[in-house]
Amino acid sequence: MNPKVDFYFEKDAKWQKEQEELRKIVLDCQLTEELKWGCPCYTFQGNNIVLIHAFKDYCALLFFKGALLSDTDGILIQQSKNVQAARQIRFTRLDEIADQKSILKTYVYQAVEVEKAGLKVVLKKTKEFEISEEFQKKLDENTKLETAFKALTPGRQRAYLLYFSSPKQSKTRESRIEKVIDQIIEGKGLND
Repeated sequence: MNPKVDFYFEKDAKWQKEQEELRKIVLDCQLTEELKWGCPCYTFQGNNIVLIHAFKDYCALLFFKGALLSDTDGILIQQSKNVQAARQIRFTRLDEIADQKSILKTYVYQAVEVEKAGLKVVLKKTKEFEISEEFQKKLDENTKLETAFKALTPGRQRAYLLYFSSPKQSKTRESRIEKVIDQIIEGKGLND
C-alpha cells in the first residue's frame, strides 16, 4: 500500500467499500500502487496495468490494455466505441467483487503477462477516423483552417474529429465546428 493513495480510500464515497475490496485484490497480485489521474493506479515495472475508479452508477477496474486480454468470462466492457485499448470490469455491489475475486486476479495476472510480453494495442490511425460531412465542408471552404488542422498533432486531430462526429444532429455538429474554428487556426487542441 502506498500512503499517498490512502486518502482516496479514506474519503466517504458511494463506492468506498467496493473500492477498498478491489484494492486488496489488486495489491495481492504484487503490483505497485501509485496515484495517477487522481485515482489508484497499479503498475508493473513502471507500466500501467489497472486503475480503480468510480462513477455515479458503478465503480470499476480499468485495464489499460484490456483489448488484448482474453475475456473468457465475458466481463470486460468497452466504455464507448471510441475507446480503443482500455476495458473495464464494473461493479455495483460488494458481493459481486467477493464472488469474482479469483477471476479478477486471473485478469490482473493476464494483464501483467501482456505487459511482460511487450504487447501493444494497434490503434487506429488518425486518417481512419471519420470526418463529419459538416467539417469536411468547412475544410474544403477554408484553406487556412485545413492547413491549421493538418498541422495539429494526431491526438489533437482525433479529439476534434470525435467531438465533431459524435452529435446526432447536423445542426449540433455545425455549431461545435463553428465554436472552435479560431482555436484550430491558432494551433490549439480541443481542451487547450
